[in-house]
Amino acid sequence: MGKDNGISVLIAEDDLEIAGVLRKALTGAGYRIALATDGEEALRSALAQRPDLIVLDVMMPQMNGWEVCKALRARPEFDATGILMLTAIGPNLNEMTAPLYGADDHLDKPFLIDELLERVGRLARAKRDGGSEVAGI
Repeated sequence: MGKDNGISVLIAEDDLEIAGVLRKALTGAGYRIALATDGEEALRSALAQRPDLIVLDVMMPQMNGWEVCKALRARPEFDATGILMLTAIGPNLNEMTAPLYGADDHLDKPFLIDELLERVGRLARAKRDGGSEVAGI
């Protein structure tokens, strides 16, 4: 297990197998992890815990990831929270839609763990560096 890097990540994913893979990879990289399995739980957890980053699946029960992202971005206290949308809806739709709801980045399923860790790491660096533009890092 990696050294705790002080960055908290909320994983919002209703597929328990994928959630387990995400938890293992991110915990191994030193992130502190919380897990939500539907959109309403993700929103409640984010509001209560104020994570540094959120890995947010799009297609979830109760509320979809876009709705959760939009609700969080409507609150100023989440302006600096990194949000990575994770979905199997297809790269073109995800690329067009994720920014509309305020996501910082997106990753299409299936994904490589190395790519996930690179994108989460980029968001974590942006958070650490005071919310500098993610795309410019």
